[in-house]
Amino acid sequence: MSKVQPRILLYILRRDIRLSDNPIFHAASLKTSRSKPSTTPTSPDRRHRDDSLFSAYGDTSFTHLLPVYVFSANQIEISGFLSNQSETSPYPEARSDVARVWRTGPHRAKFIAQGLWSLKERLQELNCGSGLELRVGRVREVVSNILDWYSKDENDGEISGVWMTDDDGTEEKEDERLVKKVAEQHDVDFKLWKDEKFYIDDRDLPYKHISELSGVYTTYRKGLEPLRDRPRACLPTPTHLPPLPPHIPPQEQPFSIPSSLDELKKVLITPLEKDPTYTLTEPPKWPTDVQSAHPFSGGENSAQNRLSHLISSGAMSSYKATRNGMLGLDFSTKLSAFLAQGHLTARQIHWAMSEFEAGRGPGRCLEGYGKGENEGTAAVRFELLWRDYMRLCLRKYGYKMFSLNGIQSCDKKGQNGESQKKRWKQLHKSGGAGDDPNKTLEAYSRFRSGRTGVGLIDASNRELFVTGYTSNRARQNVASFLSSHLNIDWRIGAEWYECFLIDYDVASNWGNWQYVAGVGNDPRQGRVFNPVKQALDYDKHGEYIKSWVPELRGIKLTRTIGPGREEVDQQKLMGLYQPWKLSDWEKDNLGLKGVEWVEQPLARINFQVGRVRGGHDGRSKRGGGGGGGSWRGRGRGQSQGQGQGQCSERNFKRTGDAEKWPRKEEGPTIVSSERT
Repeated sequence: MSKVQPRILLYILRRDIRLSDNPIFHAASLKTSRSKPSTTPTSPDRRHRDDSLFSAYGDTSFTHLLPVYVFSANQIEISGFLSNQSETSPYPEARSDVARVWRTGPHRAKFIAQGLWSLKERLQELNCGSGLELRVGRVREVVSNILDWYSKDENDGEISGVWMTDDDGTEEKEDERLVKKVAEQHDVDFKLWKDEKFYIDDRDLPYKHISELSGVYTTYRKGLEPLRDRPRACLPTPTHLPPLPPHIPPQEQPFSIPSSLDELKKVLITPLEKDPTYTLTEPPKWPTDVQSAHPFSGGENSAQNRLSHLISSGAMSSYKATRNGMLGLDFSTKLSAFLAQGHLTARQIHWAMSEFEAGRGPGRCLEGYGKGENEGTAAVRFELLWRDYMRLCLRKYGYKMFSLNGIQSCDKKGQNGESQKKRWKQLHKSGGAGDDPNKTLEAYSRFRSGRTGVGLIDASNRELFVTGYTSNRARQNVASFLSSHLNIDWRIGAEWYECFLIDYDVASNWGNWQYVAGVGNDPRQGRVFNPVKQALDYDKHGEYIKSWVPELRGIKLTRTIGPGREEVDQQKLMGLYQPWKLSDWEKDNLGLKGVEWVEQPLARINFQVGRVRGGHDGRSKRGGGGGGGSWRGRGRGQSQGQGQGQCSERNFKRTGDAEKWPRKEEGPTIVSSERT
C-alpha cells in the first residue's frame, strides 16, 4: 500500500494566543474524531446563534495541525535569535519611525514570551501530539519557507491550507495580503478568520460598511445598547486537536529557536540591553518600598486567574468607584495586556461577570451577587466597548491613525485661507513653530526620564520605565502634557508608550494619543489636562508622586490642627506637585537646590488652591475641586512661562486598564492599553 501523505493545516498565530474561545482551534478540534464536549460552562441565559462559520472549511482537508507564531522582525528586535552572535541580522533594527525607539521594549517582550510558552504547554498537555512552533523573520517569508519545504519530494507531508485570524493593524493587513498571495502561488487554500476577542462580534455591528462608523463614540455606543445583551457565547475549549506533522521544517538560518522559556526571554531582551538607559543620561530607577501595579505574567492561565480574582474579590463590582486610582493592584482590572495579546477575550470577561450577576459561581458572599448588572460591571462593559471602537477606527482610518495630523488630516483653512493645522515641535527638524530641534530633543529626554518638574508627569513616566505600566488617569495627563503643554509631536509619545507598555494595543494606544492630542475623534477639540489639578483630584495625599519620585518624599505635607491632630495642607501639596514652588530652605533641606528639573521645569502650570480669580478654565474654585467622575472639562488650565514659549506611546487601553484613555463624553477608562 502506498503511504498516505499527511495533509497539514498551517495556522499562523498573531494576537490570538489562547486555546479557549479561539475560532481556529475550535474549528480544528471539530475535525478530530476524539473531540469531546466543551469544558466551557454554559448558562441558561447565554445567547446561542448560528455559528455555521465554524464548519465553513472551504476545500481545506487536513490530518495534522501546525500552529506557528512568528516574531515579526519589523515589530520586535530578533537579533538575539542569531545562532552565532558574530553573525549580522538580515533585517533592520525594529525601531519606530519618528523617535527611533524600540518597537517592543523589555516589559512586553517578556509578557509575550510568557504567553507563548503558556500556550505551548497547554497544547502539549492535551496529550494528542499537539504543540506550538516558534519562528522569527517576516510572516510572509516564514510561510513561504514552510510551503517550499513541504513541496520537496523528500519531505513528508503537504500544506493543504493556511489559516490566520484577521487583524486591523496596517502592518498586519499587509501581512495578510502577502500570505494570501504566497498561498495562492502554491495552490494552497487560504482562510482569514474573524477576530473574536472583542466585545461585539463583527457580524453583529449595526452597519454594512466601515465608512458608516460614527466619528463619535457616544453615537456608536447608543446604537448598541443595552450592552449586556450583545456578546455572543464563548466557543468551547478543545480537548483534542489534530497532531503536529511528523516532520517540521526548521527555522531558517542565521537564526535558531530557544528550547526553554528562560532562553526565549533572554534572546528577546539581550539586544535591548545594549543600551539599558535607552539613550537617557539619567534613566529612572526603581525606588525602594514600591511595588508594581502590574506584576502579572503573560498567558491564558494567568489571564483566567486574574479574571477569577476580580470576580471573587469584588474588585470588578467596585471598578467604577476605583478606576481612577494609581497605586495598587485592584483599582483597575489589569486585563488590558491579556486582551491585547489575545490571552483572553472580551466576551469571556462579559460572561464571567454575567455569572456573578445571575448568582452563579464565585462571589456568593459579596454584595450584589445575583442582583444583576451593577455600576462596576456596567462600567467594565463600557470600557470594553471603547476598545472595540478604537479597533474599528483603525479599520476605518488606516494609516491616518499614525499621521501627524491624525484623522483630522483634512487641511482646515482660516478666514484668510491660511492653514489652521497645528505646528508641532519635532525632534529632527523645526516644525515651523520657531522651535529648535536640539531643545526639543532635550525636553523629550527629560520627559522620558521623569524630570519635567511636574510631579504627576514625572511619577508616571518613571513608573512606566521600570514596570511597563502606568494608570489610565496618569496616561491621560502624560499625553496632554507632551502634546499640549510642551507642544511636542504627539507621535513620539505614542511610540514611547508602544515601546514600554506591557498592555500596548495598536488601535487603543494610537487612537487615545490622537484623542488627547486633539487630532483624533474627540467631538470637542482643544481639551487640555491640568496635571496639578488632576494630582489634587486623584493623588490628594501625594502618595503616588512620593512613591515614584523619592527625591520628594521628605516634603512635609501636613499641618497641625490641634493637639495630636494633623491634616494634609493643600498649599504644601503644591510644592510636591510642582517642586519649583518649594522655598529655598525646603529645596536646600531636600538636596534639591540647583537641581535642573526642580529649578527649571519644562512647564510652570497655572493653578492655585484657595480663592482663584478666573484662570484659563474660566472657573473660580475653592480647594481645587473634587475627584472622580468623567474627565470631560477637567483641568483646562494652560501652562505658563517656560511651558508656552520654549521646550522648557500606539496605546491606551480600555478595559480594566486598558485604559482607554480619555473618553469622549463619559470617556472610558479601562480598556486600551490600559483600559482594562
